[in-house]
Amino acid sequence: MASMVFKMQRSSVEPKNITVSFNADKFERVAASFGLFREEFLNSLDRAERNIRDGKVKKIKSLASLRK
Repeated sequence: MASMVFKMQRSSVEPKNITVSFNADKFERVAASFGLFREEFLNSLDRAERNIRDGKVKKIKSLASLRK
């Protein structure tokens, strides 16, 4: 089994941001292990896109604003 090598780089502008780089083959392996190719996940993406088109999604500035 081939090893997976990731290149991680911390942003100098935003210290809390981290950039992860890897090639397309490695991305497919990571996506599969996260379940991004499962049918239920793909169906949830379709539902989310439909909700956005129908205006059922609103933008928030913070999670605390949901409590109001």
